[in-house]
Amino acid sequence: MSYNCLFSVVTAEDLVDDVMAHAVAMAAAHDAHLDVLCLGVDRSQTGYYYAGASAVILQETIARAHTESEAVEKRVIKALDGSGIRWATETGVAQLADLGRHVSARARFSDLVILPRPYGEGRGIELEPVTESALFEGHTPALIVPPGIAPVPSPKRVMIGWNEGAEALSAVRAAMPLLVQADTVHVVVIDPPSHGPNRSDPGGLLSQYLARHDVKVEIDVLTKTLPRISDVMLRHAADINADMVVMGAYGHSRFREAVFGGATRYMLEQAEMPVFMSH
Repeated sequence: MSYNCLFSVVTAEDLVDDVMAHAVAMAAAHDAHLDVLCLGVDRSQTGYYYAGASAVILQETIARAHTESEAVEKRVIKALDGSGIRWATETGVAQLADLGRHVSARARFSDLVILPRPYGEGRGIELEPVTESALFEGHTPALIVPPGIAPVPSPKRVMIGWNEGAEALSAVRAAMPLLVQADTVHVVVIDPPSHGPNRSDPGGLLSQYLARHDVKVEIDVLTKTLPRISDVMLRHAADINADMVVMGAYGHSRFREAVFGGATRYMLEQAEMPVFMSH
């Protein structure tokens, strides 16, 4: 089991170097083909223009988006040329409200999508819908990479955020090619329920499942001693020197996550290591 088809979306020149470094490393480690969509984004909201201006401004913003996509592709090609992997690039333009259709149509025919962190200072508004469309509409796991972090195509120490949810199990299954290569995989359970079928052995069934795949597993049961579960996870990831975090994306409804925040958003905002997610 491996990742044979990798996909990435880049929407700005300043994102190219970080994302391509991780994508190239992953493609080389798995002898995979990498497809890159260099996407120019029309961020205009035509409904707010004064009468008669829409067509003129729309033409200008689309032309600007075309120019941006070509500049991104030029930088991507420079990063990939001579990398020794199999790759292809494609340019495209999409309005902000229509990003999902373009990304998901390509993401669904890949094994893993490699994307930049969608939140944080200087991050474009388009990065969140790009990430969500790959996970939800594309039904494809995503590796979210923070800026300035060295690629880890074969992580030695992996932390799994485990809450017995379907999203977390989906992430574990999708990350199996990485888990079987790791020296140690830590299954982290935070405040397990005092009632239920697994109360006496939290994470036991998952560790059994992983062990049967020859994954070297340890179970870490933690108490929520910080305000947010993501804070506990990140502190533990630092304590064990984790190379990567594997977790489910959006355990609550996306609306609730957007309004109140949640483990998904906080992890993506704060994690200083790659985060492997699936829904």
